[in-house]
Amino acid sequence: MTGETPQPPLKSLVWPMRLTLAGLWAERLARAFWPLWSLVLVTLSALAFGVQDLGPLHYAQAGGAIVVIAALILLAWGIRRFRRPTAMDALDRIDATMPGRPIAALRDTQAIGAHDPASLAVWRAHQERMAARAAGARPVQPDLRLSSRDRYSLRYVALTAFVMAALFGSFWRAGSVAGLTPGAAVAMPGGPSWEAWAQPPAYTGKPSLYLNEVTDPALDLPSGTRVQIRLYGPEGDLTVRQTVADAPPPPDPAPGGASVTPAAAVPNAMQGVHDLTVTRSGDLAIEGPGGREWQITAIPDRAPTVEVTGDMVREADGRFKQSFKASDDYGVTAGRVTITLDLAKIDRRHGLTVDPEPVDPVTLDLPMPRKGSRTELTSTLVDDLSKHVFANLPVTMTFTVADAGGNEGSSAPYQVTLHGKRFFDPLAAALIEMRRDILWNRVNAPRALELLKAVTNRPEGFIRHDRAFLHLRVLMRDLEAQQASLSTEARDAIAEKLWTIALMVEEGNLQSAFERLQRAQDRLDEAIRNGASPEEIDQLMKEMQQALNEYMRELAQEAQRNPGDQQQQQMMQGQMMSGDQLQEMLDKLQELMEQGRTAEAAELMEQLRQLMQNMQVVQGQQGQGQGQNGPMNDLGQTLRDQQDLSDDAFRDLQGVPRNQDQQGQGQQQGQDQQGQGQQPGQEQGQGQDGQDQQGGQGGATDDRSLSDRQRELRQRLNQLQQGQLPGDGTEQGEEGRRSLDRAGRAMEQAEEALRDGDLDGALDRQAEAMEALRDGMQQFGQALAEEQRQNRDAQGGDREFGSADPNGTDPLGRRQGETARIGSDENMVQNDPDQRAQELLDEIRRRSGELARPLEELDYLKRLLQMF
Repeated sequence: MTGETPQPPLKSLVWPMRLTLAGLWAERLARAFWPLWSLVLVTLSALAFGVQDLGPLHYAQAGGAIVVIAALILLAWGIRRFRRPTAMDALDRIDATMPGRPIAALRDTQAIGAHDPASLAVWRAHQERMAARAAGARPVQPDLRLSSRDRYSLRYVALTAFVMAALFGSFWRAGSVAGLTPGAAVAMPGGPSWEAWAQPPAYTGKPSLYLNEVTDPALDLPSGTRVQIRLYGPEGDLTVRQTVADAPPPPDPAPGGASVTPAAAVPNAMQGVHDLTVTRSGDLAIEGPGGREWQITAIPDRAPTVEVTGDMVREADGRFKQSFKASDDYGVTAGRVTITLDLAKIDRRHGLTVDPEPVDPVTLDLPMPRKGSRTELTSTLVDDLSKHVFANLPVTMTFTVADAGGNEGSSAPYQVTLHGKRFFDPLAAALIEMRRDILWNRVNAPRALELLKAVTNRPEGFIRHDRAFLHLRVLMRDLEAQQASLSTEARDAIAEKLWTIALMVEEGNLQSAFERLQRAQDRLDEAIRNGASPEEIDQLMKEMQQALNEYMRELAQEAQRNPGDQQQQQMMQGQMMSGDQLQEMLDKLQELMEQGRTAEAAELMEQLRQLMQNMQVVQGQQGQGQGQNGPMNDLGQTLRDQQDLSDDAFRDLQGVPRNQDQQGQGQQQGQDQQGQGQQPGQEQGQGQDGQDQQGGQGGATDDRSLSDRQRELRQRLNQLQQGQLPGDGTEQGEEGRRSLDRAGRAMEQAEEALRDGDLDGALDRQAEAMEALRDGMQQFGQALAEEQRQNRDAQGGDREFGSADPNGTDPLGRRQGETARIGSDENMVQNDPDQRAQELLDEIRRRSGELARPLEELDYLKRLLQMF
């Protein structure tokens, strides 16, 4: 049982108790009065920034009254919640942190057994142990966390505002509160009779000045600085004279709209507030008792400057880069560039002969740094305007930058050809030119249509992207229907389609590695001749290197599939080229382009093209090939027949009658398939198709006939899928079969579209079928190459580039490995020439002497004579 009389505290508890008691005071004061001191901090911050000087006097007085009332309410609320801490509270706080609460035990008295010696001895021993434990007491830190009471962290907002006011404001400005009431001025007979502040524009970064403390008569202020002057005392004792600003507005009236009370009525009343904005250098003086005068020099805010630095750079993907430099005394805040067409510099020929339709100038925002100073900045504008009509045409670029003060500065007009994506494929370049002509003026639509018809007249060997060709033909039909009245929306839609088709042609999805290599060589050759940028050349070189590697792999696979093709081996006999020699030629080509020797680079490109066309990889051992009537050849014939059918469908779409050869192609296809060893079901179907085509020789084949032909191709593909195909059970083989399934579904959809008369939909599905067939053939080819490679490894075979004859020379008398050399140090004819070599050289000399031949052919023959 605990007694009522506490034991006196140990001496060791005195200082822990006092420190803990101080912490309790801080804790309870913070919890009770944090709203009050938060309001005080916010009010002081607002006064330091001069909020009381921003509006009329009665606004400031009303705000002050509201603050005072709120402060009284918060003070009363805090007093009501505050509980004064005592020493016992401090001891209880310390005791609660110690095990066994020893301080409370020391304050207890023995209520039972106090007269029992044994019980008394136990009690004393307990007290001694508690005293020893209490001797180690330590002060307890106060709990100043207010998050549970201040959920919105208002105290931190107030503290942040106060810190900002201390750094960037002036607490002297808080003294102007004394002038809000007449009584305050009377209470300060020894105080200043005037106050003035100078606040430069915020963007200058200059601090505010309390002019009462500025005694130097010379004062430099940024232009646009706001000067506020408050005059106190009888009217007429103090006046303001200035030549630095325009005429100021009249002094603020007293509250209620009345005029300022004369000094005779209210001694030391505030005369008013003078608000000035410094616009020029001059004098500022407060005349009267205790007045002061300054010679103010207005520092003008200079307009920013900007200039173009360096030449425009074209990226490989068509983006342009243009560097620029800008500066400002206080910092550039924004910028833009305006791009207008430079008609005087444009070559007004072909589609540009007519005047262009009105086109708004292009405006682009200039990039600004996110961090750091903007007084001096160097940056680069990067953008892509390849799809705009201005692309690759002369333009005028004007760079403009602005500062925070609203000043703007512009560069001198920069005349340049606006870089955009360039197309090196001839067809893609033609499509882009027609697109530009249509965007230039819609009256070019009929001319562009005629040129597109001419370009696509004989697409064999020229247009190597089947799906792009089909899309282009559909677009031509739409353009033909709308050319007379082409609206802006239709023009933009056609331009977008032409861009998409041009990208398909330029980037390509050629399934044949040789076709990809040819396209890469064509684009690189065109880039060399047209002076492409180093970035474009580098990208095209990488593209050609990749296509070349794929072509070499395809040649190896072809040699594995057809190792018994002796005719081709004999044609290529003696021609050898190692990978190192090929890489040496590519390195030489890269070196020539870097040195700017474009003519030599173009000549080396032509030599490389010839070597690639004549190169073949043959197998060092004989293996089992597909044969002339194998499934790979059947798939190839199916692909060609699908292409012919697609051509006929497009001719019917355009209403163009087909000639007799085209009408009878179904019969010819049936005969071709019979000669290739097709199954009886295929022969019968193709023969029937040929009869259908023969029956339609008198006119164009109708949609029914086309759907029958499509059905026959689908059935033929189904029969091929049921037969033996390369790579059974392998990943490539299964992927190839999935591609054939996809082709079959596309054929079935094309058949339904033809039956319904939807030629547009049929063309799209037929294009998908052809792409799937190519994918399947490529995957089966890879599977077959892998099978033959495994067989070769099991039998110890090897492979080399080319095949050498027993004598070690080619028909021109060259030794193995010398075909990749540029020129020769030996006389090939005198180096034991054979009859074949002599005949070839004689024929080359004879043709080179016929001056009626084209110049390109004569140059080529001349190079052959120099090499051989």
